[in-house]
Amino acid sequence: MGEPAGAVEAVFREEHGRLLAALVHRFGDLDLAEEVASDALEAALVHWPVDGVPERPGAWLFTTARRRALDRVRRDRVYATRLAELAIDTERRTAQETPEGGELPDDRLELFFTCAHPALAADDRIALILRCLGGLTTSEVARAFLVPTATMAQRIVRAKKRIRGGRIPFRVPGRDELPERLPVVLAALYSIFTEGYAASSGERLQRIDIADEAIRLTSILHRLMPSEREVTGLLALMLLVHARRDARIDPSGTVMLLDVQDRTRWDHSMIEEGSALVVTALTGGPPGPYGVQAAVAALHDEASDVDSTDWPQIVALYDLLAVLSPSPVVALNRAVAVAMRDGPEAGLALLERLVDEPGLRDYGPYAVARAELLRRSGRNSEAAEGYRRALDLVGTEPERRHLRARLAELGEPHHR
Repeated sequence: MGEPAGAVEAVFREEHGRLLAALVHRFGDLDLAEEVASDALEAALVHWPVDGVPERPGAWLFTTARRRALDRVRRDRVYATRLAELAIDTERRTAQETPEGGELPDDRLELFFTCAHPALAADDRIALILRCLGGLTTSEVARAFLVPTATMAQRIVRAKKRIRGGRIPFRVPGRDELPERLPVVLAALYSIFTEGYAASSGERLQRIDIADEAIRLTSILHRLMPSEREVTGLLALMLLVHARRDARIDPSGTVMLLDVQDRTRWDHSMIEEGSALVVTALTGGPPGPYGVQAAVAALHDEASDVDSTDWPQIVALYDLLAVLSPSPVVALNRAVAVAMRDGPEAGLALLERLVDEPGLRDYGPYAVARAELLRRSGRNSEAAEGYRRALDLVGTEPERRHLRARLAELGEPHHR
């Protein structure tokens, strides 16, 4: 039975990161891997609608891509020479530098660390991982960095050129190299999870498969590096946030904000696991940013409702986070927490201080938060303008439905 092109592309998107990791692991060349992965998708779009999606689509895609790669190498002497050079570079290092005992048992996680090469700028490393391995589009990666899509496209191209020009080998880093590369890998995993939990665009608010994959990879990393407290903190944060996934949308597809969610639908076993990890992440030394964010998530999850949430403690944690990892998004989240502690006008005052932040100017969550606080303050006309502004910025249909409903509550049209 045939499959529509959309279904084929959905399968490919799910398999893309693993496919690319396996191809780079096999051939050691990112450009070649991307080209033949695209070739495999084109072949799938031809064959799968007629023959149906195979039982093991990932294996089908890899086999097809591998054949295309071998054909390319046979035809192109430049590629053949480059791959031979990379193979020699890799072989020289493998014996003494490959972690013992299957330190990185997942091909995709291996490649995350491989792309976290210190020869690249930190942001370029993260962007490359997200675009090439994380399955995110360039615009989705740009959203993670709060920069325009064109800027992010240039950054990714620059990283690839640096890899080619510097002959940076795609090899698994040695055990002694992992700590240096760990922060970049954690940042990439968190960005992938964030895109899964709060999608940039599309018909769905969440992309559960992406969030689940980020948790899976972070869980592997936690088992391999249990003494790394920030790995523990990130895993705790993901679990505590993901535990609310089923309550964030009602059966009609309407967004349910935290104050109206049915907390009986939260995954309480996941909350219990995440809460235990928070204790470990915050024990034994100064806290890290992921541990602090996990502590915030734990306070939300442990409260019976929004009113009983320990907002003073959450504000204090955001104060600490603003020191450990300052960013416009941290400032935005702190302003919302202050509004819950001290009232909407206090939060609005803090949001007004962020109005000129370049990263927040076209950031949907900032526009939504401001409109919500204006509504709570009774400033309905300003709130309506704020909701209309947010409608132009948010990317998913459930978010747009929520904003249109807010405008209807205020008796306002969607647009003027």
